[in-house]
Order: sequence, then structure tokens, then C-alpha cells
Amino acid sequence: QVQLVESGGGLVQAGDSLRLSCVAAGLTFSNYNMGWFRQAPGKEREFLAAINWIGGSTYYADSVKGRFTISRDNGKNIVYLQMNSLKPEDTAVYYCAATSKSILSRWSAEYPYWGQGTQVTVSP
Repeated sequence: QVQLVESGGGLVQAGDSLRLSCVAAGLTFSNYNMGWFRQAPGKEREFLAAINWIGGSTYYADSVKGRFTISRDNGKNIVYLQMNSLKPEDTAVYYCAATSKSILSRWSAEYPYWGQGTQVTVSP
């Protein structure tokens, strides 16, 4: 059974940084591309970043490029999302997801495995 568990969310002020973690179990982690998404109340789930199986290729949404960094540690089965210069509009539930597809994707439908999410709240 595949499990993805996010952590690291919380309440921060605008301009602060947070690092989210997602621990994977029940799959051969190094065989999967990983992605981060978020969903704010009343909005659709939004793609943020993706990283390939070995960490050599990344892909970012324009909305977070230059502020967020995705990385992974295959020895620990963890994918990270470093978030800098946070803004109130970054407030959302953040999810990690896994896919065995070989191409980095921004489409949530191509990720069959999802975590339960971690809340990030950014105050003005």
C-alpha cells in the first residue's frame, strides 16, 4: 500500500520561509517522479513543481518559479518543497503526489498517489 505523508506546514508571516517534506512508503521511491500541488479554499488544485526520479530534472509553475525549490533524497524516500518569500496568497493545503510516468507532468490526473496534505497559512 502506497503512503505519502506530508509535514512541515504551519502558520507563518509574509516573507518567511517553510520547508515541506513528504515521506513515501510502499513503493520503490526512486522509480517515481514526484510533484507538489496546493489547493486553496474554493479554488482548484494547482500544480507547483515536479521532479524526476533521480532529481536531475525539475519543472515549476510560473507562479512559484524562483521562490519554491523541489528536491528529493532517494536514500530517505523524501521529497521536499522549500518555499521562500511566502505571500498570503500562498495559503493553501499542500499535497505531494507520485507518478510512474516518465515525463514530468503538471496534470493532477497523471498522479495516482497522493498524500493527505499539510496546511500552510501565511499572514500579512
